[in-house]
Amino acid sequence: MGHHHHHHHIDSTTGKIKTAFFLNFFFTIIEFIGGLLTNSMAILSDALHDLGDSLSLGLAWFLQKFSRKEQSDHFSFGYRRFSLLAALINSVVLIVGSIFILTEAVPRLLNPEQPNAGGMIALSILGILVNGAAVFRLKGGDSMNQKIMTWHLLEDVLGWIAVLGVSIVMLFFDVPILDPIASIGITLFILYNVVKNLIQTMRLFLEGVPSGVDLEGLSRKINNLPDVQSTHHTHLWSMDGENHAFSTHIVVRAEATKEEICKVKEEVKEILHPISLEHITLEIEYEDEPCSLQ
Repeated sequence: MGHHHHHHHIDSTTGKIKTAFFLNFFFTIIEFIGGLLTNSMAILSDALHDLGDSLSLGLAWFLQKFSRKEQSDHFSFGYRRFSLLAALINSVVLIVGSIFILTEAVPRLLNPEQPNAGGMIALSILGILVNGAAVFRLKGGDSMNQKIMTWHLLEDVLGWIAVLGVSIVMLFFDVPILDPIASIGITLFILYNVVKNLIQTMRLFLEGVPSGVDLEGLSRKINNLPDVQSTHHTHLWSMDGENHAFSTHIVVRAEATKEEICKVKEEVKEILHPISLEHITLEIEYEDEPCSLQ
């Protein structure tokens, strides 16, 4: 049985994520209050977007620390998979929130209510500044968590620029219908991204082969090695979308020597090297030996 562990050093980005979380969270509270006071569905839609990002940042901050924990008797693969649970919770919260916003915004297309355009302008400028500061705090990070959150916050900045544009138009022209239109546009954009992420998360939960990895091609390369007769029970799955695990049974000649087996293991690890593997298990079987799983 060949057994291999490789641990990635987690980048010390906790402080940056923490700052961005508090910036976003406190501003989200201001947004919800401001959205209700200005009677603007567009502001409330963006508040929902920011709430989703606050949840993501909070969970990313917590998991950045939590995932440092080593494996235990209860979690032999460690705690990385908890980030998938976080992503699932976040997706459900955003989907429920988006449906609520749509049920409020769609009727307003028929009976538009004039929001407070001046208040909307003030909030959107504040939104651009706060989200811009959070982006600036997170940019240039190495961790996947940090990069994903930077993109989310950049989307927020763009959302606020859209709200600013709509509110400036409404300040000079009596077109209250622009507010629910902006709200529906922002909400549908959120829903599209959330559903896309949810599908990816569910695929990882169900232990699908990570996207972008050709398992058949890997198996073919291993089978083409000179000392390998065949392979079976080959599995590749992901712990958290970034760090993967691989296992396979490799059949060698009945008279294969220890040196040949060691060489096969090294060659297989070389083939697997381009993938971010946290865990590799290679079971070596001689061709005259029955497989333990058959």
